[in-house]
Amino acid sequence: MDLPNKSVAWFDERPDDSQISPAARHLLETYSKIQPDKVVDHIVNIRNEAWRIHPYPCIGQFRFLDLSLSQTTEYANILRRLQQGQQFLDMACCFGQEIRQLVADGAPSENIYGCDLREDYIKLGYKLFADQDTLQTKFLTADIFDATSTLTELQGQFDMVYAGSFFHLWGYEEQVKASKSVALLLRPQKGSMILGRQVGAVNAATHNHNTNPTGTMFRHNIESLQKMWRDIGDDLGVSLTVEAELKELDADHFKFHTSDTRRIHFVIRRE
Repeated sequence: MDLPNKSVAWFDERPDDSQISPAARHLLETYSKIQPDKVVDHIVNIRNEAWRIHPYPCIGQFRFLDLSLSQTTEYANILRRLQQGQQFLDMACCFGQEIRQLVADGAPSENIYGCDLREDYIKLGYKLFADQDTLQTKFLTADIFDATSTLTELQGQFDMVYAGSFFHLWGYEEQVKASKSVALLLRPQKGSMILGRQVGAVNAATHNHNTNPTGTMFRHNIESLQKMWRDIGDDLGVSLTVEAELKELDADHFKFHTSDTRRIHFVIRRE
């Protein structure tokens, strides 16, 4: 059956070698026990199911295979804290690929939560990684703007929250609201942290973005991100420190972004 909306620039029929990293292939072959010669077809079949749910650029370009959390300087610390019994939330987890990498690297899956707006993506994660009967992670379906969602029952419960490609889904005011809601999920003690990455820019500004719910995207630079989180901390009555770094995009990303666009990586810690 033909897929809808395939004519957009961010849909690739099949992944090239750069889109299936050695880490992603290793995870699928060793954790999920997918035969090496079946990996590509397996990925494409799952991606096609996901594309029918919603044609996000990260789905069309197989970016759900990036496994960016393991590339952060905090990764070893996150694993250690999980092994000590601390609680971790992957916010907007999509297929839960970062969660599977954590578990493959020795994190207890029962100490990990995943949350996404779309339950179908969580279900596809079980199909992608073939671990329905073994993974003990707790998955939630919730809207960050819904004050009655199950997330509100978990306020103050998490030592670490990962937000990869999440906050940039909105304009500035909506980012503030979403960020504040995520901050409330942190355990009220020193060292609780939010880390992640999102589309940023050398010059902070609002841009049109057709696939976002609001049709806009605010792209932070280091200074604007730090100011936003300082304001959030002041509003919540907590002290937050913000480390951030702008990094160049992969060359193929510039097909869809201006030369000013960067990726911003961040760690927000409660003092």
